[in-house]
Amino acid sequence: MPVMQVVTTQAGLGRIEDGAAALLDTAFPHVGAVLQQEGSLHCLASCPVRRRIPLEEVTLTALLGRPRAVWGVGLNYVSKAARTGRGLPEQPILYLAASSGVSAPGAQVVIPRAATEPDYEGEIAVVVGRRLYRASESEVWPAVAGITAANDMTARDVMRTTGIPALAKSYPGFTPLGPSLRTPDDLADRDAIGVRTRINGELLQDDTSAGMIFPIPDLLSRLSWFAALEPGDVVLTGTPAGTGQDRACFLADGDEVRVEVDGVLPLFTRIVRPSDASPRDHRPTEQVG
Repeated sequence: MPVMQVVTTQAGLGRIEDGAAALLDTAFPHVGAVLQQEGSLHCLASCPVRRRIPLEEVTLTALLGRPRAVWGVGLNYVSKAARTGRGLPEQPILYLAASSGVSAPGAQVVIPRAATEPDYEGEIAVVVGRRLYRASESEVWPAVAGITAANDMTARDVMRTTGIPALAKSYPGFTPLGPSLRTPDDLADRDAIGVRTRINGELLQDDTSAGMIFPIPDLLSRLSWFAALEPGDVVLTGTPAGTGQDRACFLADGDEVRVEVDGVLPLFTRIVRPSDASPRDHRPTEQVG
């Protein structure tokens, strides 16, 4: 696969070249549509360039549109397990979050009034290019379209009271994703991809994928024996130590979250947290069924 870093902008798809977005002559509305039809980004490598816009002048939009599936894994870093005092899991703790929670880079995330402990989770997101089903570890990287940055936000209070990750992570906007997708071929070390999170400029998470309990090929291989991973699907690969949960300090109104993943543009998220309602406003009072 050709080495590329691509973005979805208001003006169309683009390749990042020399600090600019080289806008491409293609009808695809976003990167997700390319993967769903082509299974890879090969076709974008040869697309003619319509014009170039400096990156600082580009408005980035949802990189993949709305993915078909967003998978995640809990407790997948040794540092996180050590910080929380938990043992290492023998099998990945997997969940499927609502794709309606995906938000564009730079978007504001409005915290629901019922969520009293909103938290950030900087993560490496893996985007599938070719179908993976019952795949071996050696088959995983060749089927990966690229990596990007993700903020796998979690309402810790909802997680604690329900025990259901999908409910704690599926609020609208709770999965900021993007802003650029990089093919894995030219990563300096695919086994040690750096991930860092800064809140209002303060570095709070800093680790690499070498610290994963289930490395990326192992994780996607295991998942593929239970579910087929299709082109454009996203797998969030876990978060290292340093979350708000670890510090008993959760996101506040006006906070800016910056997630950095090696090889891609940083992902920014602005937090809006209403303060004019009690924590239980709009929360169901009865369970039905």
